[in-house]
Amino acid sequence: MILPIVAYGDPVLRKVGEDITKDYPKLDELLENMWETMYNASGVGLAAPQIGLPIRIFLVDTTPFADDEELSAKERGQLKGFKKAFINAYIEDETGEEWAFNEGCLSIPDVREDVKRKGTLTINYLDEDFVEHTETYDGLLARVIQHEYDHIEGVLFTDKLSPLKKRMLKSRLNNISKGKIAVDYRMRFPNMKKAR
Repeated sequence: MILPIVAYGDPVLRKVGEDITKDYPKLDELLENMWETMYNASGVGLAAPQIGLPIRIFLVDTTPFADDEELSAKERGQLKGFKKAFINAYIEDETGEEWAFNEGCLSIPDVREDVKRKGTLTINYLDEDFVEHTETYDGLLARVIQHEYDHIEGVLFTDKLSPLKKRMLKSRLNNISKGKIAVDYRMRFPNMKKAR
C-alpha cells in the first residue's frame, strides 16, 4: 500500500526515532509498504519518520544512481542493485574529507541544495531478519545512507545549510508545510487532516 509522505513542518520529522523489537506489529507489511511508497515517489531512500512513524527504520535503493555517466565504473557498480533495509541503525564513525553533493528529499519537494558530508561511514544495523551487521560505505552510497540516517535522528538536510541559505529557502519551506506545492505522489501536510 502506498502511504502518504509527511511534509516538511510535521513534528514527527524532528523526533529521534526509537529502536524497535523483532515482534514490532506487522513489520514485514510495513517494510513492503515503505518500499512501495518510496518507488512510487521515485525516491532512492525513505525513512519511517517520513511516513509518520518515529522509529529507527530506513530503506535505501541506489540503483537509479548507477546509470550516472559522471560516476566511475567502480561507483556505478557499488550503486547498482544496492537495496537494503536498515533497522535500529547507529553510525559508529564518519571519516574522510567533507564533500558537497546536491541533495533533495521526498518530504521537502522541489528543494535541492548542496550539502557537505564526510566521505566514509561505518554503521551498525539490523536487517529485516534482525541479523546484525557492521559495515563501512563510502562515496555516494555513504551519502544516501547519511541522508536517511539523519531522518531517524530528527535531522533534515536543510539543517546543514548556511544561515543565509536557510533564510533564502524560508518562504518555500513554509509553502511546503502549508501544502502549497504540487507533487505527483501522496503527501500529508502538517496543517491538513487528510493526505492528498
